[in-house]
Amino acid sequence: MKKLIVLMLVLATVFCFTACSKSTDETQTEQTDKAYVQEKGTLVVGITDFEPMDYRDADGNWIGFDADMAKAFGEYLGVDVEFVEIDWDNKILELDSKSIDCVWNGMTLTDEVMNAMGCSNAYCDNAQVVVVPASEAAKYKDKDSVSALTFAVESGSAGEAAATEAGYTCVAVQSQSAALMEVAAGTADACVIDLLMAGAMIGEGTSYPDLTHTVALNSEKYGVGFRKDSDLAAALNEFFAQSYADGSMMTCAEKYGVQESIVTQ
Repeated sequence: MKKLIVLMLVLATVFCFTACSKSTDETQTEQTDKAYVQEKGTLVVGITDFEPMDYRDADGNWIGFDADMAKAFGEYLGVDVEFVEIDWDNKILELDSKSIDCVWNGMTLTDEVMNAMGCSNAYCDNAQVVVVPASEAAKYKDKDSVSALTFAVESGSAGEAAATEAGYTCVAVQSQSAALMEVAAGTADACVIDLLMAGAMIGEGTSYPDLTHTVALNSEKYGVGFRKDSDLAAALNEFFAQSYADGSMMTCAEKYGVQESIVTQ
């Protein structure tokens, strides 16, 4: 009889432990991405140095159209925002490992991105453009005329994809800023970067006054990427719609000179 009672107690303990473990697992499984971010109190945003979207001011703080909108979204969620510079080629791995919570950096909505991430609605129009020394620009007016050049491109970027698709010879570098430096230094004939970055970084009155852009290789749209099936994408779409309606999105765009590229929300 005693053995039977002991056995029943053991079975009851095992059942209780299993039920509790299952309950805990189900709670963890059911937690949404939005709840996860709000519980930890921080939205970690993966970026690169990409003016006018994400770049540092004189005090080392991250500013730019994307950076400012990300901060505003953090306020909307009731959390702090932390910016982390990432290797652009590893952005999907960074998301899936939860090293970051989103990629918000003038990210082109490519098929690869949309298949691997939960993406927001498009918020900016863009294009990939060829940048060359201004003194050479007259030679390069179409895609064929630049086909013999050697291009610096950001690894894993839409610029690299566009140049590769066109059959150009490419050398991958860490960032679009580094690609511009290669052309300025004469170690690359040209580079392919985002049109919005070209508008902010090259030409008279900029960091690279002796460079200009010529050929547009494509047209594209920017979006923000979250983990696959994340409910944060829907939350951001609601925030975008609200910000567009109340004018704050356009005010921010005008601050950084990207107002003509804003997509109607």
